[in-house]
Amino acid sequence: MTTNFKASKALKLKKEVGENAPALSDDDLVAMSVRELNQHLRGLTKDDMARLKQRRRTLKNRGYAASCRIKRVTQKEELERQKTELQREVDKLARENASMRLELDALRAKYEALQCFARTVTQGPLSAGKVATTSVITIVKSANRNAGSAPFSAPS
Repeated sequence: MTTNFKASKALKLKKEVGENAPALSDDDLVAMSVRELNQHLRGLTKDDMARLKQRRRTLKNRGYAASCRIKRVTQKEELERQKTELQREVDKLARENASMRLELDALRAKYEALQCFARTVTQGPLSAGKVATTSVITIVKSANRNAGSAPFSAPS
């Protein structure tokens, strides 16, 4: 965008050696090698040489600054993209962690219910049979209902 504007508004730098000396545009001045520049500088006054060299240095610095701006913007966009990806991954892992905590809480409740049932069986005279099996199933089912309705809580 600005390159086309610069090209159309290029300043012509003229040598004062002769009438047939070619004019140098900004693009030509920046693109030429030092050797070519030195050939074009032959026959110019010291002031003209200094002005032409300074103009070339200014144009080169502008080009370097523009490329640094482009690089910085590109790096920023890449880092923002990486940040978004990592944030998605963190969110996914947090959901998985919460799910596993709920599952762990449910398993812990089942374990505690079974332990409690085992204590009652060993302490009291119950007949082994349908009563004991039914009690275990009832305890496990009630533990599942309680764990499913309990809100998420992190152990401290």
